[in-house]
Amino acid sequence: MKTEGAQMFWRTSGGLAGLGLLLVILVAANAIVAQLRLRTDLTEQKLYSLSEGTKETLKVLPELVTLKLFFSRTAPEMPVQLKAYASQVQDLLHEYRIAGGDMIALEVLDPKPDSETEEWAQSYGVTPQRRDMYGQPVYFGLVAVAGDQEGAIAVLDPNTDSLLEYNITRLIHRVTHPEKPAVGVLSSLPVLGDEKPAYSMQPTPGAKPWLAFQELQYDYDLRRLPPDVDAIPEDIQALIVVHPKEFSPATLYAIDQFVLRGGHLLAFVDPMNVADLENAGQSPFGRPQASSDLAPLFAAWGIGFDSGMVLADMKAVTSLRGAGNQAEENPLFLTLREANANRDDVLTAKLNMLMFPFAGTFNDQTQGELTVTPLVTSSDLSANISAMTAQFGTAAVNREFKPDAKTHALAIRVAGNFKTAYPTGKPSADPKAETDAETPSAPGLQEGKSTVILVADVDLIYDRFCVQELNIFGAVALQPLNDNINFFANMVEQIAGSSDLIGIRSRGEFYRPFVRVQALEEVARKQWHEKEQDLMAQLQDARTQLANLQAQKDEGQQFILSPQQKDAITRFRQTEIDIQRDLKDVRKNLRQEIEALGVKVKVANIVLMPLFVTIGGVAYGMRRRRRS
Repeated sequence: MKTEGAQMFWRTSGGLAGLGLLLVILVAANAIVAQLRLRTDLTEQKLYSLSEGTKETLKVLPELVTLKLFFSRTAPEMPVQLKAYASQVQDLLHEYRIAGGDMIALEVLDPKPDSETEEWAQSYGVTPQRRDMYGQPVYFGLVAVAGDQEGAIAVLDPNTDSLLEYNITRLIHRVTHPEKPAVGVLSSLPVLGDEKPAYSMQPTPGAKPWLAFQELQYDYDLRRLPPDVDAIPEDIQALIVVHPKEFSPATLYAIDQFVLRGGHLLAFVDPMNVADLENAGQSPFGRPQASSDLAPLFAAWGIGFDSGMVLADMKAVTSLRGAGNQAEENPLFLTLREANANRDDVLTAKLNMLMFPFAGTFNDQTQGELTVTPLVTSSDLSANISAMTAQFGTAAVNREFKPDAKTHALAIRVAGNFKTAYPTGKPSADPKAETDAETPSAPGLQEGKSTVILVADVDLIYDRFCVQELNIFGAVALQPLNDNINFFANMVEQIAGSSDLIGIRSRGEFYRPFVRVQALEEVARKQWHEKEQDLMAQLQDARTQLANLQAQKDEGQQFILSPQQKDAITRFRQTEIDIQRDLKDVRKNLRQEIEALGVKVKVANIVLMPLFVTIGGVAYGMRRRRRS
């Protein structure tokens, strides 16, 4: 008995010792693995990975940045959807903390009502949100603090999730670089208003600054440059060129060298500029030239642009008042929608509507030497029309229009190593003197890395095409007509901010559409469109038959239907009924296919997946039993 008792004791104590040793091993292994950063992002769109631009920004932070996420997690008023989105935001901020190392600190705070945390949230500028008039406010915003500088994203909106990383990185850059960037403005138009004469004692009325530039003055140090400038000051970080009409070779050389030294350029050129025509007024010498170009620079960079061609797009027509105060659909006055904007680029990801009056187009002739990213493009039902034809009205445009079945770029970003347009140095102001000169000027920079944004229209930032004035109780208020000013502000922010901000991608969305359902809907739309076209063709044919029969009748019988006309009308009505029935069948079949697909998905999720897991578990158990 003693021997059996001793054996039982040692067996039990050995088992307990083994379990204890296993527990120690598990705890030790967990502690070791916790120190290892074995992490991978398995999402298709890399939703939990930071862009290279963000990583580069975090590498060179000059001081500690504290990120404070204010989120009313325990508030009963907080929607469940926002709680899920808050978890995604917190996961992304965790990536910032890891990538920033000791230079990024993260705090997650719950601003409960009447608490000190709520007071801090309000003082930082986080906006309280109320779901109803009597409910408690909830908070969901982000604050960045660096030294005595602070900034905030007042509200984190799930609708702007694709811009989340860009907005956070921009916030970090702003609090660590609080100084206003110097931005040069070079234009043949009074975009900054008319310059007042020096030492003038009397106020002189003149052109007001364009609203787009008025808004920039709050965030940037705008520097007016004369149209004949021959050198861009060294302290200017970004340059905005608007309508470079008949710029001198010396001024073009200055822009060339600015880009080659690493300056960022935003240039607006135009084949037919309405603002220029209106600014010129009535000229005794006839209609002035209203086109602009950077031809020598474009040629050196490999960017094609024809200042004599205007884009017509039949899918972007705008209804305007034409001759005789009649409404007409103008294909040159482009109203561009979401499909025309690059949804994968942070600059254009959230633009909904843009207006480009009489715009030109760019084409990539760089042969891969530079990276060209289209930002705004036309539809495939578009073509270039000569600017001369555009002056004769919509009817002339429609006669010349022949779509070329391809999209055209109206705005592009060009990045990489640019080459100079002036390899022999600064050109002379006098072309003849430049040709006869025996000793040319010393060559300047021959190439350099930079980023340039080009837009083939100037009028999109002209007040008349982007805002409208409203009189509200005697006060003038400005209402945006479209996203043109937002587009302009985004472009300026990219060229005037950190170079790393330009490289930040638009994040994918956590919402994943049912691609198969969308494909079914697209097929149904195509069938519907074909049936509709068939109906319209038969309608036109019936009208033609009726008109021919009517023309064959005597004057006294014009208001009496002939038997042939009655038969034609009866046939058409029956055909219309048949086609409407076919259209209903298209809708019914679409619903049935979508419902069938839904059933298949439910069966796969509810039955097949658990069945596969069960079979796998049973097979694994049987395999282990055979081995033992």
